[in-house]
Amino acid sequence: MCGIVSILNVRKQSQELREKALHMSQKIRHRGPDWSGIYCGGSAILAHERLSIVDPESGGQPLYSPDGKLVLAVNGEIYNHLDIRKRYAGKYDFQTGSDCEVILALYHDKGIHFLEDLNGIFAFVLYDKERDAFLIARDPIGVIPLYIGYDSDGTVYVASELKALEGQCERYEPFLPGHYLTNIDHSPPAIDHCDVDYTWGMLRLEGSEVASLSGHWSGFRYEVASLPGYKVSSPDNLITSKPHNLETSEPQNLNTMFNVQCYYQRDWMKYDAVRDNPASVSAIHDALEAAVKRQLMSDVPYGVLLSGGLDSSVISALAEKYSQMRIETDSQTRAYWPRLHSFAVGLKGAPDLAKARLVAEHIGTVHHEINYTIQEGLDAIRDVIYFIETYDVTTVRASTPMYLLARVIKSMGIKMVLSGEGADEVFGGYLYFHKAPSAKAFHEETVRKLSKLHFYDCLRANKSLSAWGVEGRVPFLDKEFLDVAMRTNPEAKMCPGSTIEKRIVREAFADMLPAEIAWRQKEQFSDGVGYSWIDTLKKITSEAVSDEQMAHAAERFPINPPLNKEEYYYRSIFAEHFPSDSAARSVNQEASVACSTAIALEWDAAFKNMNDPSGRAVKGVHEQAY
Repeated sequence: MCGIVSILNVRKQSQELREKALHMSQKIRHRGPDWSGIYCGGSAILAHERLSIVDPESGGQPLYSPDGKLVLAVNGEIYNHLDIRKRYAGKYDFQTGSDCEVILALYHDKGIHFLEDLNGIFAFVLYDKERDAFLIARDPIGVIPLYIGYDSDGTVYVASELKALEGQCERYEPFLPGHYLTNIDHSPPAIDHCDVDYTWGMLRLEGSEVASLSGHWSGFRYEVASLPGYKVSSPDNLITSKPHNLETSEPQNLNTMFNVQCYYQRDWMKYDAVRDNPASVSAIHDALEAAVKRQLMSDVPYGVLLSGGLDSSVISALAEKYSQMRIETDSQTRAYWPRLHSFAVGLKGAPDLAKARLVAEHIGTVHHEINYTIQEGLDAIRDVIYFIETYDVTTVRASTPMYLLARVIKSMGIKMVLSGEGADEVFGGYLYFHKAPSAKAFHEETVRKLSKLHFYDCLRANKSLSAWGVEGRVPFLDKEFLDVAMRTNPEAKMCPGSTIEKRIVREAFADMLPAEIAWRQKEQFSDGVGYSWIDTLKKITSEAVSDEQMAHAAERFPINPPLNKEEYYYRSIFAEHFPSDSAARSVNQEASVACSTAIALEWDAAFKNMNDPSGRAVKGVHEQAY
């Protein structure tokens, strides 16, 4: 994981502004402790904090085109970079071995229309000196974090984490996954209406009329009402002029104000496109195996996170299969570090730990079991909230042991790990999916879950690991694999009644795992590290927050008022670190059962008055439901 900071639309370069960018970049240096670089010129400043995974010798950033006219700062990995390099052999003079340099080659060839060529996890800023213009983009699912900010003088700020923007600009918010923003040969379309896609959280804009946006402004919840008689008067320069097109009760969404464009659209986002599709166990197997193999690209030691659940066990088994040979040479030479290390964390006696040991012995990894105490976890919460930048309850619960684990991983010289995030969203693995009333409802919920993943599991995995300079990769969210998995007939994914969840994944990889793992019931990570962890958190936070404080929660926290005492406790710590309204709005908040979306609460009458993210909240499904 790297970190980027950019200041764009700079009217006048100055030493003061350069020092401001360096100060912002220093705030996220934990993401990239190996190298710091900065470019200042024209109307742009690009700063980069590097974690070297590919090409440690020459891949320092910012990256430059051969003529020096293009500047690039990237956080992420491009898994198909070797194929792209072959495509441009003899056509583009690559300056480094960095996987991310292919972005410059693609832009040089195609302009801004190249994002679909990339298979990877990324967030980047590209500056074109000749045009004095920029391109900002984020990967389709939002595995890599990115935030955009704004000052009243038209200055645009971009950063990997909100801590870099807090106190440095007027407003900021998450940059939407699967989107881009540019002022390169690009004029924004006039607005006719806002067609809101609740399942993906994006706006499609066209025509000349205007619509109002009300409700939460941070890019994931919209209510639409037409405003007859209002017209958009597009400023001469959308970026340098502060738009006043819409008058709303809340601040205008920056992604909308800047006209951030969507590049990631798939047919599988609609149920009708997949309802009659086949379901193939072998297709799932082959696609995931290919995803894991290409994500093993590394010039440094790597490992796997192994909880002992189905998802991490499958990823670990596949990684071990290919760990002996170097992926970059098409398995023709031995790997630099031929032993694969696996890592598990939990309280002593946690259900995950025993299962992880069983898997490690079966597949042959060098296994490391890290025990933490409840007190160690409690002591870490304040730091955890600072690094993960959220007050979401389930994210804080799960991030704390992951944060403690990452410290140990880094101490052993491991710089990259693969994990199993995303499988539950893609295949309906959370236990509430047992209650899905139809294949249509099931599929639409998986799409909703993917659209919100950058607020939850992606955020947790990325920021908990990057706090210690460790990169996390997630093969279940590989772009090519997603197209196979999400086009699979939803009927084959459903788990009605006592049918075990993610059956198609279990069937695909049962021969690689012990039977008790291949057919183990879903256990959410925050539960699996030890049930007493969550039980203690609930008890301590209940005692720390009074009934009177909860009664006045909306007065203290008018933006997203806490829904329970545990959230109030985390929110109080969050507000100490990040006091701005922008920070408060950057967190998604909705009632949930076992990590469901709010819409899925309609599936079962018992869910309607519940707000508990633990899998144990699903009575009649979880083996140890409370």
